[in-house]
Amino acid sequence: MAWDTARTKQLLLDAAVEEFAEHGPEGARVARIAQRAGINKERIYQYFGSKDKLFAAVLESELKKIAAAVPMTSEQAADLGDYAGRVFDYHRAHPHFVRLLAWEGLLYEDRIAAEGERTDHYAEKIAAVAQAQKNGSLGDAVGPAELMHAVIALSASWFTLPQLARILMSAATEKGPDAQRETLVSVVRQLSS
Repeated sequence: MAWDTARTKQLLLDAAVEEFAEHGPEGARVARIAQRAGINKERIYQYFGSKDKLFAAVLESELKKIAAAVPMTSEQAADLGDYAGRVFDYHRAHPHFVRLLAWEGLLYEDRIAAEGERTDHYAEKIAAVAQAQKNGSLGDAVGPAELMHAVIALSASWFTLPQLARILMSAATEKGPDAQRETLVSVVRQLSS
């Protein structure tokens, strides 16, 4: 019987997402990932080489998912509040993603996964924001790269710093995620006007 390499790799990636999100790269255990996947842990080393390389592969896979799920064209950049709301929705449905990014930032700032592809991806978003600013759809008091960074940071902060949101904005957090999203959209629209 032939071994389905692609399926095995995907099972390992899927199992590794939650393990890394919950425990981080240093606390994650290869044995738990293999057990969740129902695969011998030696396959992790065979397919990915190391736990760190598996973490990088997980991030690359998850980054592709959010890029596909939350695109931003130059037309969409005209309403960065809507874009921020869609990013919020993605994080709400996939809370592990911002945790993976936080772990990466804490542990691997100098060697991030797929840096070249990510740089190109974000350059496209920055260009879309710059075009919307040039067209007058967005204000230009803040540069396009800085504005894009602010939108991403504001969108993620609801999930990476929930305690801060609760302390600063108890009314929005008590009303739930829909009110949080509405607040985010409003803030980003004000920031980008």
